[in-house]
Amino acid sequence: MPLLDVQDLTTYYYTRRGSVKATEDASFQVEKGQAMGLAGESGCGKTTIALSLLRILPQGGKIVKGKVIFEGKNILDFSENEMREKVRWKGISLIFQGAMNALNPVYKIGDQVVESIKLHEPNVTRKEAKERTRKLFELTGIDPTRVDNYPHEFSGGMRQRALIAMALACNPKLLIADEPGTALDVIVQAQILKLFKDLKDKLGISIIMITHDLSMIAETCSRLAIMYAGHIVEYGDIVDVFKKPLHPYTQGLIDAFPSIATKKHEMTSIPGFPPNLLDPPRGCRFNPRCKYNMEICRKRKPELKELLKNHFVACHLVGSGNK
Repeated sequence: MPLLDVQDLTTYYYTRRGSVKATEDASFQVEKGQAMGLAGESGCGKTTIALSLLRILPQGGKIVKGKVIFEGKNILDFSENEMREKVRWKGISLIFQGAMNALNPVYKIGDQVVESIKLHEPNVTRKEAKERTRKLFELTGIDPTRVDNYPHEFSGGMRQRALIAMALACNPKLLIADEPGTALDVIVQAQILKLFKDLKDKLGISIIMITHDLSMIAETCSRLAIMYAGHIVEYGDIVDVFKKPLHPYTQGLIDAFPSIATKKHEMTSIPGFPPNLLDPPRGCRFNPRCKYNMEICRKRKPELKELLKNHFVACHLVGSGNK
């Protein structure tokens, strides 16, 4: 049994202008101790999936259908109290995008970690929580003596490490990292990625890495799901997806990314723009930008199917003999 099994997760945002179809029929699994990448353009629904898993959607957001099976139970059936007591922080923890914005600037960083521990484990004394915070700082590469520092006294990379320490405060089984490399230079990004790999090896924790940067996923993950306009269009082992991408959008992402490991080639961009999710295209949402566009693509939505072993794709073209 996988640690997390997401089935047909569909989330809409209801606005005055209409329903934003943020994610539709998203399905994937995360095994125990596995790191999975979730990639795609900005606005494709990656963060919405993360918020849906924890049921912390902003006002107007609603899970329309689907199942989220975590440790064998559908947590979409849980009450708010059950989510707070059993799932959030203790089962699934989320590192929000933007380290500086996620920390309160007028409270010491150590106190913010202590507060999160006390909130979810009221029987723990403040002294015990402070000692656990020091150990979490040490685990994430922060000098434990800096628990009394304020966020502005930390660099961007150190603030990101502090957020990771906070996310690990209640020993979660699954850690979701939303764009952990935002606003960090490449050297610090490499250090943060190494930290994630070390944590996975030391703690056996599962990770979902959300990013638009394929290189970050290639460095840390063994599975990869590609999202486009609210749909997961390809999903499989990362080596298979990179070496033999089956969906035209995945191929476009890879062609648009430079590589120092392969033969020099001219980078190409994907023409056009992502669709308006208030009124997405009929059929395959990628069809207006796809060079393989066929009549069926404009009429019928492709289903996510396993075409190779553990390699899923949602495309009418693949297997038709035209590619």
